[in-house]
Amino acid sequence: MTKKLAAEFIGTFTLIFIGAGSIMNGKADLLGVAVAHGLAIAIMVSAFAAISGAHFNPAVSFGMLVTRRIDLKTFFSYVGAQLSGAAFAALLLRYIFGWSTVAGKSLGTAAVGMGISPTKAMIAEGIGTFLLVAVIFGVAVDKRGTFGAVAGFPIGLMITLDILLMGPLTGATVNPARWFGPAFVSGTWSNSWVWIAGPLLGGAIAALVYDKVFAPEK
Repeated sequence: MTKKLAAEFIGTFTLIFIGAGSIMNGKADLLGVAVAHGLAIAIMVSAFAAISGAHFNPAVSFGMLVTRRIDLKTFFSYVGAQLSGAAFAALLLRYIFGWSTVAGKSLGTAAVGMGISPTKAMIAEGIGTFLLVAVIFGVAVDKRGTFGAVAGFPIGLMITLDILLMGPLTGATVNPARWFGPAFVSGTWSNSWVWIAGPLLGGAIAALVYDKVFAPEK
């Protein structure tokens, strides 16, 4: 379990450090930010899938819990490691960019876009996470999948696509840990339920649908 939690910590740390950092440096456009997040996850999944399953996302872990692939103790242990990795990454980003700079204050924290209600933002986060978790189940969980050895690639691409569509609308975290780290360090808690309820619901629904509809009969 220690090795698994270390893998979850490092993988989630990398997502926030690279993903939020790409926003903070001010040089990357939407495509660059999307690719940074996607590549970070693709590489970390490839590196640590054999160790912990490479969840790096409480919504993914929740999907595994509701389909009985992990137990409650493992779920809370994974989520604790993920949130810790996210918060540590945000702290280092603030130190590197400076506490008094605009980037150091915002830390790439997700926000609801102009003209978008929190409810619509939550629905968008839920749909984005549904698609992500469905892909994870299809390429990494389902042993019939053809992408088992390179599952990180399609998973990273799905995150890239989510950000290209939803980035300006919700920040496209599709991951409570991606929201939590920067929010915790910056103290930005506005509409926090959007990035908790949306991904958890979307992830759980995707996991149950795949498990009941697409999984092979036992």
